[in-house]
Amino acid sequence: MKLKISRRTSFGLGATLSVTALAAAGLGVSGAGAHAIAHKAASTTPSAKVVAPAKNTKGVTLRIGDQAGTGAEAVLQAAGLLNKLPFKVTWADFTSGPPILEAISAGALDIGGVGDAPPVFADPTAKLAIVGALHGSNNNAALIVPGNSPITSISQLAGKTIAVAEGSSADYHLLTVLKAAGLTPSDVTLDYLSPAEGLAALQAGQVAAWDVWSPFIEEAESEGDRVLVGGKGYGSPYSYQVASETALHNANKVAAIQIYLKTLDRAYIWVASHPTVWARSWASATGLPLDVMAQATLDDPQTPIPVTSNIVVQEQGLVNAFASAGLIPAKYNFAPYVTSAFAGTVPITKTVVTTGTTTTKKPTKPKK
Repeated sequence: MKLKISRRTSFGLGATLSVTALAAAGLGVSGAGAHAIAHKAASTTPSAKVVAPAKNTKGVTLRIGDQAGTGAEAVLQAAGLLNKLPFKVTWADFTSGPPILEAISAGALDIGGVGDAPPVFADPTAKLAIVGALHGSNNNAALIVPGNSPITSISQLAGKTIAVAEGSSADYHLLTVLKAAGLTPSDVTLDYLSPAEGLAALQAGQVAAWDVWSPFIEEAESEGDRVLVGGKGYGSPYSYQVASETALHNANKVAAIQIYLKTLDRAYIWVASHPTVWARSWASATGLPLDVMAQATLDDPQTPIPVTSNIVVQEQGLVNAFASAGLIPAKYNFAPYVTSAFAGTVPITKTVVTTGTTTTKKPTKPKK
């Protein structure tokens, strides 16, 4: 049976929060009592519980949260794999990772793709887990200033206002940039805005700088804005697929997630070796010019990797950093929010990581 795709629904942060409020009041990055279960002994072993997959996916509908034009649906479309899954899929668009996790927590989604920081900001009582991982490049994060800005160093941002999406990968990138200059979030004013709002605020002179990811970086550069600090040496190169505990305790959903992750990984490997095709498809999905998306394709390669204890270590580092900065209430053990149950779905490839890029040798071409 081929994939059945429902009509896509779009959500901004406010819309997603309203869904959450209806289904699970109090959950989310700023929910009361967040991280209250934070004092168990630290561990690096992924320990989220997953039931064994069913033998089939009959009757399954997998509800997927996506970042419009930049996420899984666009990659699957480009690779020719969008209609190859043997179960029904519904897609919902969001502006960034945090509202995707809000919707998962509310029971509105089964799985969704996010950056490195959103899982750390999610309430530990939300019952979700990292199930898949991608390794990106150093070029897909940046702190941007207007082209005519007099600011030429990080230290000059002290006392200034910086736009960033709260709880996003950009939030962590910005934290590491400030720390390297001896600054803390309290030394600047953080204006928590969606990517579209951040770009508008930067260009209207309402903020001194804006931290964001590809392809928004390339869009801003094409309009004359300037990268003050890139990703090399800052932030984290990882992004994730995160699933709800409810889905991971449903054998048929687990079977569907297993197939979905395997197919999505094949799509990422294929588009990495076909950058021109991906750039055209990505441009069509985002509505941005082809030259902008061609550059974003070069700046933002994504290589599937297995979820192992290394992911726990990586995310635990973010937990500790955000807690120390006072951006989340407390440190907590991240191991219960990671599972290696799907590590075997990642195609075996030889990955070569170089400065600013990640390439995959001998990619597996999707079977039509």
